Amino acid sequence: MSFTFIQRLRNKIKVDKTSTISIAKSAKIVACHILLRGKNNHLIVDKNTRLRNMTIEIIGDNCSVKIGKNCMIGDACYFSIKEGTRLIIGDDCGLSRNIKIMTSDGHPIFKDGKRINKAKDIVLGSHIWIADNVTVLKGCTIGDGSVVGINSTVTKNVLAYSVCVGNPAKVVQNNIEWKDKF
Repeated sequence: MSFTFIQRLRNKIKVDKTSTISIAKSAKIVACHILLRGKNNHLIVDKNTRLRNMTIEIIGDNCSVKIGKNCMIGDACYFSIKEGTRLIIGDDCGLSRNIKIMTSDGHPIFKDGKRINKAKDIVLGSHIWIADNVTVLKGCTIGDGSVVGINSTVTKNVLAYSVCVGNPAKVVQNNIEWKDKF
């Protein structure tokens, strides 16, 4: 584990013996709950990334989360990574408040004795913006430079440089560019 004593005081972090957390020295993590339960799980938080008052739960074996450089993840976000899946977040991303990202449905569902809802990876490209109260479900990829509108539920892939909104989210604009400053 490579995080400072101060970060331990402000955050609740529980890690099983075979799992690892790597947090860049320039990352700021405040009032977060981080749980790695299972074998061989990994959490990587890259340079200049800020996590605030959020929960990351990694449960199962061989799961991983990588959060890229210069990302900002806001209050009350919840990331749930289970069943050997990965969550990858690119560089320069902004995730507003109350974002839910889940690689599994939480409970297995069977039909004729066969599991029908396996967990799947989620990939968020670089320089994306996700507005308040968005849910991103298993198996989705959000392409570079995209924007997801407030209260949306992403159930399918979003092409790069697109705006998607709604429940389920649908692309309403293509070939867009967004900036974090006016």
